[in-house]
Amino acid sequence: MQILVRKLLQRAAPFKQGIGRCTYSTNKVHDIGQPTPATHPQLLKEGEITPGITTEEYISRRKRLLELLPEKSLAIIAAAPVKMMTDVVPYTFRQDADYLYITGCQQPSGVAVLGHECGLCMFMPEATRHDVIWQGEVAGVDAALETFKAEKAHPLSKLRDILPGMIRGSSKLFHNMQTATPIYTELDDFQRAALTGKVKDLSNLTHELRWIKSPAELKLMKEAASIVCQGLLQTMLHSKMYPHEGMLAAKIEYESKMRGAQRMAFNPVVGGGSNGSVIHYSRNDQKIKNGDLVLMDVGCELHGYASDLTRTWPICGSFSSVHEELYSLVLETNKESMKICRPGVSLREIHNFSVEMLCKGFKEIGILKGSGSNSYHQLNPTSIGHYLGMDVHDSSNISYDRLLKPGVVITIEPGVYIPSIFDGPDRYRGIGIRIEDEVLITETGYEVLTGSMPKEVKHIESLLNNYSRGIGMEAQNNLEAASS
Repeated sequence: MQILVRKLLQRAAPFKQGIGRCTYSTNKVHDIGQPTPATHPQLLKEGEITPGITTEEYISRRKRLLELLPEKSLAIIAAAPVKMMTDVVPYTFRQDADYLYITGCQQPSGVAVLGHECGLCMFMPEATRHDVIWQGEVAGVDAALETFKAEKAHPLSKLRDILPGMIRGSSKLFHNMQTATPIYTELDDFQRAALTGKVKDLSNLTHELRWIKSPAELKLMKEAASIVCQGLLQTMLHSKMYPHEGMLAAKIEYESKMRGAQRMAFNPVVGGGSNGSVIHYSRNDQKIKNGDLVLMDVGCELHGYASDLTRTWPICGSFSSVHEELYSLVLETNKESMKICRPGVSLREIHNFSVEMLCKGFKEIGILKGSGSNSYHQLNPTSIGHYLGMDVHDSSNISYDRLLKPGVVITIEPGVYIPSIFDGPDRYRGIGIRIEDEVLITETGYEVLTGSMPKEVKHIESLLNNYSRGIGMEAQNNLEAASS
């Protein structure tokens, strides 16, 4: 016995020594209020400011923005503010896309200034001891210089002393009007510049930069698309057992976050029956009736990049003849519209093509009688798609008439939304169908980022019915085993 104990202790000695080295380590990792390679090595590699995006890429973005700025002009970019749900409870914070794109800082209340002479100058909020106790550490001046690689950095409290002089020395000012904050817009020098026409909208320039994605951005977008596809598939498979809009909304959020998403890109649209004909339906408070379709428009955000996907399916597992008739038309329009996606074609051209195809189909079915645009817009008032990226409707200042280029990501989302009060055949009233995919424009054509998510009628019915049958048999077997 003594020999056995001695051998066990000898085997345990290296493990014990390893524990000791970790326990008494004096290395301290500093928290700056957001993940870094030191604090979150599972998320970031060395040299990255945010997951997947390197310091070099952030610096390159600033250089490209400076190339668009006139000489002696300044770009002022404010971080998103904290928005309160009640007096002491904030909403979940989401950073302004332009501020994140330029700085990599994921925290609220800062102001970044970019100019040819000053480079990147960041004004950082100062955390009090009370703030740290209640909210945790935040990035300050040191983090601005060391982590975000700003050329200059000051406490936010110094902005009113420093920024006026920078404004007076500039020829023009550019700022993001959507996130403008009184901390700089109320400065006398800023207001004088605005009165003399020197103030312009910065988003016209930043959206230009964000329109074409880099390889690193596309990698994140493909991962975000994969996450939402896997999440929606799991949600679809469970929909027969849990035919409630709210439960399906909870399921997609759970599945997305369990796969690494930080948040949903927007409140999930879960429209059962006639609710599917409400384009941005968000109540998600109804039980879905057996025999009805459910339309789910969902997206998640992964490290600052959004996904966007819509599928429509019968909650009972089988399309009715009326549902399949409309669904097949929307599906064919989805697939044919994608075939013309390539460099040199505009989103407007793709939209017009889809309208012609849907109009022809609606007339053949008998739900569209007039030839005017008003009749069509009662059935589908939406565009065929939009740009996608850091925001769901990304680079919104870029015209849909712009010719597409490699690296642009768009959605293709034809649909039909027939109101319950629609003046047409009763069997079509209250039906909503949309099929949406993410499409990357490549050098030679396109790549469907959400292609792994089923959309063919036979595939959807097979998945729903075989999965439900398997779950039912498993439940029955468990019940029999428990009773024996």
